Amino acid sequence: MAEEEIKATTPETPETTPEAPAAAEATAETAAATTDADAAADTAATAEPERYAKSGKKSKKHIEEVKAEEARQARKAEAKALEEAGEKPKGAAPVTRPKIERRGKKYQAAAKLVDKTKTYNLTDALDLAVKTNPTKFAATVEAHVRLNVDPRQADQNIRATVVLPHGNGKTVRVAVFAPLDEAKKAAAAGADIAEDEEFLKRLEKGQIDFDVLIATPAYMPKLGKYARLLGPKGLMPNPKAGTVTTDIEKAVKEAKAGKVEYRVDKQGIIHLGLGKTDFTAEQLLENAQTFFDSLKSHRPASIKGTFVKSIFVTTSMGPSIAVENIYN
Repeated sequence: MAEEEIKATTPETPETTPEAPAAAEATAETAAATTDADAAADTAATAEPERYAKSGKKSKKHIEEVKAEEARQARKAEAKALEEAGEKPKGAAPVTRPKIERRGKKYQAAAKLVDKTKTYNLTDALDLAVKTNPTKFAATVEAHVRLNVDPRQADQNIRATVVLPHGNGKTVRVAVFAPLDEAKKAAAAGADIAEDEEFLKRLEKGQIDFDVLIATPAYMPKLGKYARLLGPKGLMPNPKAGTVTTDIEKAVKEAKAGKVEYRVDKQGIIHLGLGKTDFTAEQLLENAQTFFDSLKSHRPASIKGTFVKSIFVTTSMGPSIAVENIYN
């Protein structure tokens, strides 16, 4: 009886299982990890922020630039490795809009009036050019003629002048550099500037307030000093352009009446303004026909086949219009 009471009052000890030590170790590791994380957080919180120099290699800007360059070089090396392996680096395909969509609304509306599959006769082309002017001001009606010439050949480097019957719509300021007696005749003929030695003082100051310069052959050596000033602006007198002459009075009248110079560029194209959009259709047509007649008369003898390749008419900011090629 006594033994049974003792067993009843003595608590039973739990049996030790094999999983108990493993669970204890896991608990200990978790506690240690938590402690380490807390310690790292405390250290980061108490650590001082990274300091940068105001300038130089240790400045924040320079360090960021170096990191960006390293990333760029890494991408470049990766792309090169892919290319050498025969694989093209993947990327978004570039999207290029058609040229007409990159134009303004007024230009797009004007371009719809032009049939790009058609070549117009000269009269219709000039009328359509005036209608398709997208600007509010009176724009210049231009002719662009591609020739079958080689400008590097002396006989094919076309340069000439033509007097447009109705002018080109621009107010031309004419300067004359000639002896006093010739200068007086030039002033009477309508020259804006007609001087002798006084004209050189203008050039010394770099004062260029004229569009055409006419000189006598005897005075041309005096202008040689100013060739770098006048040449790039196309103002140096030239016998081919009719601006070096002994008949100063006639040259001034022609310049004021609408005498213009045209010449072929490096690509073999001649560009010329035929007038303004506020000209009448008859005035534009007459100017255009005069220009084409002059161009045909300057056809080089060495050109045996086609002389004029193509002709286009347009306004300064409008769409181009193809013209029938009947000038060969």
